[in-house]
Amino acid sequence: MKANVLVIDDDYHMRLALKETLSKAGYAVSIAENGIKAIDEIGKKVFDLIITDVKMPHLNGIDLLKHIRKEHPLLPVILITAYGTIQDAVTVIKEGAFDYIQKPFTAELLFNTIKRALGVTNGKIIYKSTAMRDVLIRAERVAKSDVTVLIQGESGVGKELVSRFIHETSDRAKNPFVPVNCAALPENLLESELFGYEKGAFTGANGRKMGKFELADKGTILLDEITEMDIRLQAKLLRVLQEKEIEVIGSRFPKKVDVRVIATTNRNILKMVKEGKFREDLYYRLNVFPIYIPPLRERKEDIPELVAHFLRKHSKGMDVSISDDAMEFLKGRDWRGNARELENVIARACILSNYSVIKLTHLKEMDVGGTNEINGMGSIKEMEMKLIIDALKTCGGNKTRAASLLGITARTLRNKIKEYKEMGVLIEKEVGYGCN
Repeated sequence: MKANVLVIDDDYHMRLALKETLSKAGYAVSIAENGIKAIDEIGKKVFDLIITDVKMPHLNGIDLLKHIRKEHPLLPVILITAYGTIQDAVTVIKEGAFDYIQKPFTAELLFNTIKRALGVTNGKIIYKSTAMRDVLIRAERVAKSDVTVLIQGESGVGKELVSRFIHETSDRAKNPFVPVNCAALPENLLESELFGYEKGAFTGANGRKMGKFELADKGTILLDEITEMDIRLQAKLLRVLQEKEIEVIGSRFPKKVDVRVIATTNRNILKMVKEGKFREDLYYRLNVFPIYIPPLRERKEDIPELVAHFLRKHSKGMDVSISDDAMEFLKGRDWRGNARELENVIARACILSNYSVIKLTHLKEMDVGGTNEINGMGSIKEMEMKLIIDALKTCGGNKTRAASLLGITARTLRNKIKEYKEMGVLIEKEVGYGCN
């Protein structure tokens, strides 16, 4: 089955060029001219990959990325920018982009990045521990049936990955897998997202909108963070599970759907049932086959495997490695954000190490495991300044060579040095000798 790719760029010629290039390579390509129209497209169709420009009117690429991360946490997003700086790299990685490409770029770079991004969505789960092996054995066993699955575990443990694994191992694998983040939308919007609406159903309903259940017909729907769903909407979901039909808003007749349901939560759902915050009858409908994913701190033998995987993913094709003491440091952390937090750390460390050897100092710069939980990458300005100072020291004060090493223009580097001077920081003094 062809991968569905959505390309967003406000430049008409760039948009069409990307569509033609990707279509010839065998991808099914849709296009949008800005972020707002892209959100509309994402609501109508299931995509495997998003490629978006950063600088766009109405809704820029970074804000679009934030929106996608809330509703589709594992949908890979590649950003295209004409302004490639260290700060840009840190920002897009921090916000959850798979990668970014700087204009102008070659077709080879584009295809290699796409190949890596699509490889992430193929349900590959990295593990070595017995605990994760047992999880996947349970997932594989339930995949061949159509029973509802409830997956529980902390944020970042890989609940959506296991959900995709179940779908891709099932007889429904050739049909859509549609994830819905129940925590990202208010009650009224979530209902229309799930069940769709007819034209004229309410003010602003200017056309027929297919809901996620319809989009997932013959496939699988993932109700992510199901415990965030409003009690009233829980009753409607219960009816869908019982009757195998949905009520499209504004329609007089129910619509039959053939959908396999997987639900996930990071909360104690049984406790919520006892407190009256979640319907007991719906809980039992969802909990036909339970799967619990243990946190990363309880399966630390998975950490080296995950680190190696994330290094391959974020190395931009370069030979990035990690020192022994840095690895031991990572293995000693509790990882309250689990694999998701670990991936963010590795992605940022790749940048700080200039894609060479990740050392303990790079991790400590981010306060990994400290009170600030990487401190939001600490001060971006401070890190950027340190990278520039280190590059100038390496290049003997030669600004042109240092700029090349950093992947920025000499002009950008000069402007940065001037900016630091206005802040009261003399780069020459920090470097230890004059810069030319």
